[in-house]
Amino acid sequence: MTEAFDHHKDQQPVLDPSEDGARVSPVADSAGCHGGKDVMKAAAAKAGKSAVLDGYARDYPQGPHDQPQSMCPAFGSLRVGLRMRRTATILSGSACCVYGLTFTSHFYGARRTVGYVPFNSESLVTGKLFEDIRDAVHEQADPEKYDAIVVTNLCVPTASGVPLQMLPRQINGVRIIGIDVPGFGIPTHAEAKDVLAGAMLNYARNEVIEGPVKAPEKRTDSGKPTITLVGEMFPADPMSIGQLLEPLGMQAGTCVPTREWRELYTALDCACVAAIHPFYTASFREFEEAGRPIVGSAPVGVEGTEAWLENIGRACNIGYEKIGNAKNAVLPALKSALDASSIKGRITLSGYEGSELLVARLLVESGADLRYVGTACPKTAWSESDAEWLADKGIHVRYRASLENDLAAFKEFDPDLAIGTTPVVQAAKEAGTPALYFTNLISARPLMGLAGAGPLAQLVNAAIANKQRFETMKAFFDGVGSEYAAGIWETVPEDRPAFKKKFAARNARSANAVDTGESIGS
Repeated sequence: MTEAFDHHKDQQPVLDPSEDGARVSPVADSAGCHGGKDVMKAAAAKAGKSAVLDGYARDYPQGPHDQPQSMCPAFGSLRVGLRMRRTATILSGSACCVYGLTFTSHFYGARRTVGYVPFNSESLVTGKLFEDIRDAVHEQADPEKYDAIVVTNLCVPTASGVPLQMLPRQINGVRIIGIDVPGFGIPTHAEAKDVLAGAMLNYARNEVIEGPVKAPEKRTDSGKPTITLVGEMFPADPMSIGQLLEPLGMQAGTCVPTREWRELYTALDCACVAAIHPFYTASFREFEEAGRPIVGSAPVGVEGTEAWLENIGRACNIGYEKIGNAKNAVLPALKSALDASSIKGRITLSGYEGSELLVARLLVESGADLRYVGTACPKTAWSESDAEWLADKGIHVRYRASLENDLAAFKEFDPDLAIGTTPVVQAAKEAGTPALYFTNLISARPLMGLAGAGPLAQLVNAAIANKQRFETMKAFFDGVGSEYAAGIWETVPEDRPAFKKKFAARNARSANAVDTGESIGS
């Protein structure tokens, strides 16, 4: 990680000197890591990545704003690979990006080494970076250790056209998966999970077409048809779904993203696919190619569970009697559980995990006065029924919501509880409103079936009940300054917007001078 990418030198497209003759077009001068989204996109298209970027634009359509304010998208695909057994991960990108991604991944519990192929202007311009990646893959491809190696291009290698598609399909029996995950092409880290999951499903589907494949080592085959579950869920949710499916004569199958390569085969070998998280567009395409029906939404709340069981039953050609038995086995108990733990309070909800609409449905059926749902993910066919259900109840649903959208909703609806991303939670607490972080406190708990009916309401009611504590803290800190006047002052400082504007412009000129190699004047 000692070599740095120097993006200030002359960089002209040249032919890769390897026998493949791959053309590599480095990012233009004045671009580099911080050249801007449009500049990076233009460079990538010029370098031969148009097909990749066009595919991402179709699968993950952008919103009205530049990009949702979440973490680097590559974190999503990186996390999927790091969770898989016998799978190695290699990153190709600027050292600062690789450091940030590996730090965040290990912070979230990834106990796995992340490989890194460093580069500089010379190796990028001459095509040596691709050769270095190829050498690293050959060195890592040990079938005793790995089933697959995932190689990921970050922003600069993608914009420079580093051709991972020219890597061998397999080495010594180890599968090689090369993907581009640029921040300027994929809106959220949630959708980047689909980039890798879809690429792996595509590879595995073609393996199945070519001939017999090995079953997972820990496969438990009861002989019942399986429902593949797509989306990262709380570990108890697949078990709850399995209990719901039992009266239908079915069982919960593999969860995608998978935890080992061979599970990809059982994921494809299913009776039906449950699109629990609706944004896995590339993955759903692979299931459709395999001839598997896909059912949207999820078994949350009474109405959600009833509709989901009905749709699963129809997709799998199950008789109405069995479907009725499955409903009767859970719906009365589910209604009692929801009635016993009713939510009292006005709520706004936002997040970037993809399960926001499901949580919203459960909140509403728990009695909450929900006014707004924002999700950073796009609108897809698999969330359409959830969006319609919420809209019918007068709840505003916003896809590709920005932080500004979420904060505006908070101010407009003045909720008793704000559920959202970190900056939304921060703004709510500063205003003296209880708030819960969606990712760690809401999405990381059971939502499906009976297991999700009571606990969510208990958490939300406990948070709303903390209103008095926030009012006490707000009163305690009353009179303490904020922003430019933060602190306790005998004489409150004067705001000087003209001064700040002048030096903001100077800082911008200084940054541009560094990029272009010019001297910095006064």
